[in-house]
Amino acid sequence: MTMHSSTYANAIREATSQLLAGDDRVFVIGQGLWSPWYVGSSMTDLDVEFGKDRVLDSPVCENATTAAAIGAALAGMRPIVVHPRMDFMLLAMDPIINQASNWSYLFAGRISVPLVIRPIINRGGQQGAQHSQAMQALLQHIPGLIVVMPATPYDAKGLLIAACRNENPVVYIDDRWLYGLTEDVPDEMYEVPIGQAAVRREGSDVTIIASSWMAAESLRAAETLAGKGIGAEVIDLRSLKPWDRETACRSARKTGRVIVADGTYATGGVAAEIAATIGAACFGDLKRPVVRVTLPDAPAPTSAPLEAAYYPTADTIVAAAERVTGNSAAEGPHRPSAEAPGQILVG
Repeated sequence: MTMHSSTYANAIREATSQLLAGDDRVFVIGQGLWSPWYVGSSMTDLDVEFGKDRVLDSPVCENATTAAAIGAALAGMRPIVVHPRMDFMLLAMDPIINQASNWSYLFAGRISVPLVIRPIINRGGQQGAQHSQAMQALLQHIPGLIVVMPATPYDAKGLLIAACRNENPVVYIDDRWLYGLTEDVPDEMYEVPIGQAAVRREGSDVTIIASSWMAAESLRAAETLAGKGIGAEVIDLRSLKPWDRETACRSARKTGRVIVADGTYATGGVAAEIAATIGAACFGDLKRPVVRVTLPDAPAPTSAPLEAAYYPTADTIVAAAERVTGNSAAEGPHRPSAEAPGQILVG
């Protein structure tokens, strides 16, 4: 394969363009698709390239837009529904959960819903509680949905192509905090396997399991930890449903210490599900209880100083790793501090 340098956002645009060019059944629908203010550079000029009958800027009605796409998928099309803010996708949860996830089961597999739903996490900038939510745990909970969260440009392109070619409804979640990340991406179309994690860095002292933005932060944390003599193995899940238990447990048994970092809430969250699974499957090999790094169980603030304390970062993961490897004097289940924002939980 020939390669070129690409940002995360442009990798999404490139995948979308190649999907539209290669398959007449593919179309994109959602709010603000003709405006970079809504979708960043991830859709730039696709309406010019393919026409506004293939890239549809929909009215402000998330429920009807998503339901129409589900109907199109049932009729043999391959829609990609874009929700420029994940928060507003909540208005479409009825057709997503009651319809898209269930149709194949209701008809004993005789029909499928080859649909991609692309909600964008758009946090920071003092946008507050109704514009900053990440709800991957809610979607991971639903039978019949596939949920993926790419953390790199390579995966952003490959997972979107794999999602659009899948016969099932796939929720493809991207995070605008990643849009400027750059790496080499193949020119050609390719697929990243759904349900297969990537070992981004090997280590022997502690395993860090994460996805999306927190996978990027985990790699930054691993660099810092290396300077402190702690070898961190970083597992980028890439898919949350199904998620790669085998790779995660293999690493957990190797290091005996596990941190699960997720950019959403602690209670009933993705980190809780993974921690519970690893705690049960790898109990005899763990040297310390599994530690979770998450958001606090509170809505996003609208103050920049509060945001700095609210969102977990690489520093939060470093603090958790120092704690779980015995290099920290911290006590108790929580360790909030200016140096370690977000929340650290044992178990």
